[in-house]
Amino acid sequence: MNITVVGLGKIGLPLAVQFADSGQHVRGADINPAVVEAVNAGTEPFPGEAHLAEKLAACVGDGRLSATTDTRQAVSESDAVVVVVPLFVDADGVPDFGWMENATREIAAGLRPGTLVSYETTLPVGTTRERWKPMLEEGSGLTEGVDFHLVFSPERVLTGRVFADLRKYPKLIGGLSGQGAARAKDFYEAVLQFDDRPDLPRGNGVWDLGSAEAAEMAKLAETTYRDVNIGLANQFGRFAASRGIDVYQVIEASNSQPYSHIHRPGIAVGGHCIPVYPRLYLWNDPTATVVRAAREANADMPAYTVGLAAGAYGGDLSGARVVVLGAAYRGGVKETAFSGVFPTVEALRAQGAEVFVHDPMYSDDELGRFGFAPYALGTDVDVAIVQADHAEYRDLSASDLPGVQVVVDGRRLLDPARFDGVQFRTVGKA
Repeated sequence: MNITVVGLGKIGLPLAVQFADSGQHVRGADINPAVVEAVNAGTEPFPGEAHLAEKLAACVGDGRLSATTDTRQAVSESDAVVVVVPLFVDADGVPDFGWMENATREIAAGLRPGTLVSYETTLPVGTTRERWKPMLEEGSGLTEGVDFHLVFSPERVLTGRVFADLRKYPKLIGGLSGQGAARAKDFYEAVLQFDDRPDLPRGNGVWDLGSAEAAEMAKLAETTYRDVNIGLANQFGRFAASRGIDVYQVIEASNSQPYSHIHRPGIAVGGHCIPVYPRLYLWNDPTATVVRAAREANADMPAYTVGLAAGAYGGDLSGARVVVLGAAYRGGVKETAFSGVFPTVEALRAQGAEVFVHDPMYSDDELGRFGFAPYALGTDVDVAIVQADHAEYRDLSASDLPGVQVVVDGRRLLDPARFDGVQFRTVGKA
């Protein structure tokens, strides 16, 4: 097959490489010339994705993968088009379809009869049928279900482990017609390989959910569940701490029963998915009070954690030198999308603290571009707050933070025994 992947970001590029590695001819289309140039040179444009560098070099080297800024031309030569263009959400939870609409117009202009188009970007329910179908038909002059087929198939992977996740999780599809779903099933079975999963009710592989709307909702449901579960864990943690209870023991005990799957509390919920997709769900279903309450509870955790630090320090952080450990939204990933570092720093500055940020994955110049004052381990500091669970922090001790009087562990990562004589707090524990 000739395949075009539109959008060569942290999900789209590994997908393009996966398809090429499965023996197909793949064109990657992206509006960023620097990304296109790097891909055509066989060089990963961003670090941190396991096995991407070697797989990309091999696929480009033998001619199975190339990149272009001309989406229209690439689509005109394709049997299948996979779309992984970002969808943004504003502070009020309103989706901004701008980038996706621009990409869809280019796809429509190059669309030819017989092509399968699959959107993998997470979408509000109904978007594939109500927004993309009319745009593709109008821009191409073709009829969906007759001249071309349109499906939704959500990406279900985490950056840093995309190739492993592609094998591990069923590939969900939902078509606008039975024939389109059949085409999508054949397509994904040709380009993906699946691990054996005897724990699944129907085995690992491509799962047809019967409609694009069901597939759209499945992705929103699985990520919203996580946000709601974390919100519940955070509320449990705050209550337990107020009563002198170790919530982690409570969660471990509760989860020993097979119907309980409580997540862990923490300083923040970050990344491209969990803070965003519940808002997409709420855009469809504004009456979902449980979802809204969880989102609000999670958004409040950075300020709550700063409050723990202030309380342990004497109630006032004005003038205190405070370091936030971790700019990334999670450990081991060089990505700050919706990271808890931003509201944490904001809350500290609001209390008058002198704030610094450290992250082993970012240079001082990179931290400075975020508006942060960089911190070097071994420099005097009064308070430290762990925001990201980087492995490099696991063995930190008081000697790495000279003068530190208060440590608040927002990820339950540190060993309190290494901080003898220091006021040590863990989110969720008294």
